[in-house]
Amino acid sequence: MTTEAVEVCVKAAVGRPDLLGDCPFSQRVLLTLEEKHIPYRTKLIDVSNKPHWFLQISPEGKVPVLKYQDGTWHPDSDVITQYLEDKYPNPSLATPPQFASVGSKIFPTFVTFLKSKDPNDGSEQALLTELRSLDQHLNSHGPFINGDKISAADLSLAPKLYHLKVALGHFKGWTVPQEFTHVNNYMNALFSRESFKNTKPAGDEYVIAGWKPKVEA
Repeated sequence: MTTEAVEVCVKAAVGRPDLLGDCPFSQRVLLTLEEKHIPYRTKLIDVSNKPHWFLQISPEGKVPVLKYQDGTWHPDSDVITQYLEDKYPNPSLATPPQFASVGSKIFPTFVTFLKSKDPNDGSEQALLTELRSLDQHLNSHGPFINGDKISAADLSLAPKLYHLKVALGHFKGWTVPQEFTHVNNYMNALFSRESFKNTKPAGDEYVIAGWKPKVEA
């Protein structure tokens, strides 16, 4: 049986509305579709000039937005990925509840450190603490969060780690310490998957452009 293509609205690249953009939450949904082998069609949304039809289906103007089988559109990557798990259970990407929050504090601590102008405010140390915690988890349970099998938690974290790598590398000349062997191997494993290559931003420059206003604020 052929599965009908799912429609999903995602962020277009900054300054290039014809290219896939840098939204990690949009990529999380695309990764889920890829890993579940669900055919899909993307609609690229220029978030600086949102079209009227898009605001009709997403009044708050947020991406990603996915069209359910009943024809209704729904935002929020948490809601969308759970819907996809329920609607298309095979292959399962469910993360065991005890591992569901692994790495969940990395993105907010990364953003705080990226925006920080004070090297003594503890923001770098906070990020290192979260990365060390992930490294210890992967050491015990890896190579992925739930062992050998990739799951929803990995697909949520992968785009955020990519932003961390690109943005901190560009704006602060900062890289994940080599001592976090398991985190570095994990990032390499995630970024080398076909699903990631097919859904990552069109170029690092668009990740940098996306963060630039926030860093310079």
